[in-house]
Amino acid sequence: MLDILLLSLHFFICFLISLAIWHGPKDVDSGSSGTGTVETEPDGLILIGKEDDIKRSRRVTAKVDGREIVVFYHEGKFHAMDSRCYHEGGPLPLGEIEDIDGQACIVCPWHKFVITLETGEGLYEGINPLEPSPTPKWQSKGVKQRIHKITTNNGNVYVSPPDLSVSFDSDYFAEKYKKSGDLGMEKPSDSQAAE
Repeated sequence: MLDILLLSLHFFICFLISLAIWHGPKDVDSGSSGTGTVETEPDGLILIGKEDDIKRSRRVTAKVDGREIVVFYHEGKFHAMDSRCYHEGGPLPLGEIEDIDGQACIVCPWHKFVITLETGEGLYEGINPLEPSPTPKWQSKGVKQRIHKITTNNGNVYVSPPDLSVSFDSDYFAEKYKKSGDLGMEKPSDSQAAE
């Protein structure tokens, strides 16, 4: 008799858990960020958060039109870009900001790819083998990472919705990770990468 009672209690608890999961939070296109809920203004700008909060945290993530972006505050300026690296989808919010050849750059934590915060250019250090004494110099691969326009007004930070008529290498990973909800920041295993 006690066994039946315990079994019934177990099934009832499992039922309650399944209800909680089924009625739990849903992925909303406006999404949420490290600073709170993202709101769309009448002029189309998307509120990311309070200027002071973002300055204090130095970086926040938010969903803009379903894609995860990262907003950096570095040396008195705000910068916004897709949160996944154009190379293999590395989590740029976890990267280090470095000054490279006079430009503020984010370094992807997975493969050390370097991206300028201002323009989204991919940089690499290369040499010209035809020079008598080749010395490494930073060179551009072109714009690889989608940059999002930032606007500040009345102590708030806004981004403009992305212009998807122009494509960037980072769009592939922005789309790939769109459905995953919150950023999965771990590097995928070999079996996951093969999928």
